Amino acid sequence: MTDCPSCHEPLADGAQFCEACGAPVGTADAVPTAAVAGEAVMNEAAPFDATTATRRAGAEAEAAAGPRPCVQCGGTVGPDGYCESCGTKQPSERDHFREQPAPWVAGVCDRGIRHSRNEDAMALVAAGDRAVLVVLDGVSNTDDSHLASLAGARAAREVLAQPLPAGLGTPGGRTALVTRALTDAVQAANTAIVAYTPQGSTKPPSATFSVAVLEGTRLTVANIGDSRVYWLPDGGPAAQLTVDDSVAQQQMEAGMSRKDAEEGPQGHAITRWLGIDAPDLTPRVLETDLTGPGWLANVSDGMWNYVSEAQALADLVAAAGTTEPAALALAMVAHANSCGGQDNITVALARVETGHDPATAPSEGAPTDG
Repeated sequence: MTDCPSCHEPLADGAQFCEACGAPVGTADAVPTAAVAGEAVMNEAAPFDATTATRRAGAEAEAAAGPRPCVQCGGTVGPDGYCESCGTKQPSERDHFREQPAPWVAGVCDRGIRHSRNEDAMALVAAGDRAVLVVLDGVSNTDDSHLASLAGARAAREVLAQPLPAGLGTPGGRTALVTRALTDAVQAANTAIVAYTPQGSTKPPSATFSVAVLEGTRLTVANIGDSRVYWLPDGGPAAQLTVDDSVAQQQMEAGMSRKDAEEGPQGHAITRWLGIDAPDLTPRVLETDLTGPGWLANVSDGMWNYVSEAQALADLVAAAGTTEPAALALAMVAHANSCGGQDNITVALARVETGHDPATAPSEGAPTDG
């Protein structure tokens, strides 16, 4: 038995991809049969170039990032999976990983306490005053959702690595182009997820999708499912910028209280998702301008399950007492785990430092479809 060259977890004999982190360990032509969205899985192998390239890019980026820190003391984790400082055995890279592409952008993706594996995924980009925060939450009762969500997040990141189109002419024309770019990112993520669908699967892998693209002070968000983007200005009114595709959201729109809807038996039942059986791949899109300072947060339901209201999340952030994204993301994940960690937890953050006028903050529940 050999180890994964990316995360050093043991590999099963003949494995082409690591079950822990999703990194490729074999040849591309040995990848399982794939299918494109809306088509049945065929008996013959389908092209896999885009998804394989995305996986390779993600694995190379992880390798370039250097040794990962110990989740207990922050020390260096050795190749045997134990901390070289305190000796604590570490979770696999897939169960707990961190990204920080810039000092002002960071994220943590964690298995939580109750789940046996981490089906959440994130992929971050930061360059200059531009940041992209992608979060996918794999549906836990579907096949290989931990692998599919990671591939989907990285595929979307590749599409959004370049600036959104500026457009020519009317604001409506730019919005149409931006919506198209975000739809392309959704389609790329969906194709990557569908590629993991086993032949004849009765539980094809699926995931929710949310993304925040910050370019200067211009923010564009898009989502399918119930992962959420929040704007948490310092000292101003906090806002949930995305609208969930969920039964709970429908119940709230019908008059049920947020608490009763989200804590009810269908509190986390989603009505739209990514996957071969996705009912609709058109994302909700919102564009707005931020004038900071504050926090842009993209989180999975494992986080907002314990602090759903935007202001409650803002209060949690303020109580952490830090402007370091990596430290805050870890503190937020630790809070969710201290509350029970019943689901996988992802927190992706960008720190916005420009002057902020609270009167310009979007009001909660105000986003409209693009």
